[in-house]
Amino acid sequence: MSPGETEAIVIRRRIAASRDEVFDAWTDPVGMQLWMCPGDIVSAAVDLDPRVGGALRVIMRSATGTYEHWGEFTVVDRPAKLAFTWRARNTDFLPTLVTVELFAAPNGHCDLVLKHERLPGREAGDQYRGGWGQIVARLESFLGDRGQR
Repeated sequence: MSPGETEAIVIRRRIAASRDEVFDAWTDPVGMQLWMCPGDIVSAAVDLDPRVGGALRVIMRSATGTYEHWGEFTVVDRPAKLAFTWRARNTDFLPTLVTVELFAAPNGHCDLVLKHERLPGREAGDQYRGGWGQIVARLESFLGDRGQR
């Protein structure tokens, strides 16, 4: 950890969907627009090229502002792991690293472990801890709703 960095954020969640379904949700920009909306975010525009070296861009909009995030995929290992850099105003525009690991769980479920590291300070860490927790909850709901259609 570099001086000024905060400890990594780790979000763990068992999701009632297969690893393949969860991995596919992380690589589907159309579906991601529906669940990549933490807090007061009302819409998200998502552009992805899910391959190593491929770009990602997420623009979140709330009633009071627009929040742009961008990065590059560093690991794409279907259905086990995705990793990408993540830059935004809240990271001081420096590249942070998000890793999503997916593990098979009983009953066809999936254990998701999201880790966000290299954050520039405690305030950014606190904001992203809440944001990623809400995003993962929305992902879980999205996958549950999709399975009932």
